[in-house]
Amino acid sequence: MNRFFLKLFMGVNSFMIHISKGRLGGKLGTQTILIIHYVGRKTGKKYKVPIAYFKADNAFFVIASNWGQEKNAAWYNHLKHVPNVTVEVNGEMLPVRSREAVEKEYDTLWAIAVSRHPDYLHYKEMTARHIPIVVFE
Repeated sequence: MNRFFLKLFMGVNSFMIHISKGRLGGKLGTQTILIIHYVGRKTGKKYKVPIAYFKADNAFFVIASNWGQEKNAAWYNHLKHVPNVTVEVNGEMLPVRSREAVEKEYDTLWAIAVSRHPDYLHYKEMTARHIPIVVFE
């Protein structure tokens, strides 16, 4: 996907989700979208990243697929170093702690994600890297 258009789409989508409290842009096809809010640890710049999310038990989780690209997304790399962030879900700002799913939990959450959005299987075929799953609690 063209990087320019991707950034443009993400910026417009974040804005629409934020001002409409999730009513506009909060759902793309079968996927619901949350916004990860964080401050860059090196730049100090504020970031808002819209990303599809899923629910399991009492937690949200996201797939760090980066559309099957070879590199992890910047937001994922940030969360590895600074796990406490805010997610915006339907206009509600929620302070959360992120962690990476492993082993059986990973397999369970991956199955949930691909059952709702099979494109993740395609993204997995496109890259040699492990596609992380991030849980927000």
